[in-house]
Amino acid sequence: MNIDRLNSKILKCLQENARQSNAEIGRQVGITSPAVSERIKKMEDLGVIEGYKTIVSPFEIGYQLRAIITLRAFMGKLKPFLEKVKTYDEVINCYRITGDENIVMEVVLKNQKHLENFIDQLIVYGESKTQIALSHVVKQKAVKSL
Repeated sequence: MNIDRLNSKILKCLQENARQSNAEIGRQVGITSPAVSERIKKMEDLGVIEGYKTIVSPFEIGYQLRAIITLRAFMGKLKPFLEKVKTYDEVINCYRITGDENIVMEVVLKNQKHLENFIDQLIVYGESKTQIALSHVVKQKAVKSL
């Protein structure tokens, strides 16, 4: 889909606050509420807009640690891991990557013991490395239209 200037502005508004009304978005971009609605629907239908969600603070609901874990899978263990990782509640993001490691995961954990137990589950799939995240530098940054 060709993202024109108006659609780009609408996407920016939605990424800043997906709960704002079409009327409010229309005021910001200079078109009517029905025109905003029509453009949003078209972008949803074409897969430009993949969905809407609520972002929850893991720390406010009891998680004390956020970590980045990389995994270098053992021979024959990557495909089984790709299915298993989907079942881990701790994993909030997971990417299959190029380079020495195969996987990068972002995980949230209750405490150090929880981290130790989680790493123990990974041992059968490969060699892991863990870094504890101290803070967000860039968080949920909006994707800019080309």
